[in-house]
Amino acid sequence: MIKLTGVSLARNKRVILEDLNWEVKKGEHWAVLGGNGAGKTMLLKMLSGYLWPSKGEIFVLGKKFGEVDLSALRQTIGWVSFDLQKVVGEVSACEVVLSGYFASIGLYKKPTEQILKRADKLLKFVGLKEHKDNLFSHLSYGEQKKILIARSLISKPKLLLLDEPCSGLDMKAREEFLLFVDKVAKQKNGPTIILVTHHLEEIIPGMTHVLALKQGQIVGKGEKREILTEALIKKVFA
Repeated sequence: MIKLTGVSLARNKRVILEDLNWEVKKGEHWAVLGGNGAGKTMLLKMLSGYLWPSKGEIFVLGKKFGEVDLSALRQTIGWVSFDLQKVVGEVSACEVVLSGYFASIGLYKKPTEQILKRADKLLKFVGLKEHKDNLFSHLSYGEQKKILIARSLISKPKLLLLDEPCSGLDMKAREEFLLFVDKVAKQKNGPTIILVTHHLEEIIPGMTHVLALKQGQIVGKGEKREILTEALIKKVFA
């Protein structure tokens, strides 16, 4: 699903990620854990093709970066991020969900009847079908997150990238959202999930593995039950 070999990322002569070697196999769900500035978000931006590594090789869904049409690849990747939440604009919740099929910000193509039916099904799945015609900006923060999850699932992605999806949510909304993500993780033939967080309590039961980052370097990776130790937590968060 994902393979990074010797991947580094530098910007303005500053090394953000250094010599990453990491592999994600089908059926695994990974939590990417680290403090602020560890490089977690930059890692997701590279996996989605919005940032290019300074060196190393990236394979996503069996496709090597540099040899694949990234716009086509993005249509098989679901992405939920605060950056996306900020730029959606004054459109309805349903339009936001539909735009995910075309991997676009905004709806510029007419969806087919089949895509419209799938959007309705996903709005029901996230419990917001009655809000389909409401402006996205008028929804609560938690509802917006769920709409973005529905958007990310409409093209039936094989990979789902969640960049600190609980940021800004109150305790109740966070618990509801994490239960929902856990439900997606346990779906048969569902997408592989990469969940970025710096909160241990957000590593839901459905996450099978943990990748731990500190100052742009991997300090631990492997099965959750083996890697998530007191020693690792001390190392990651000092």
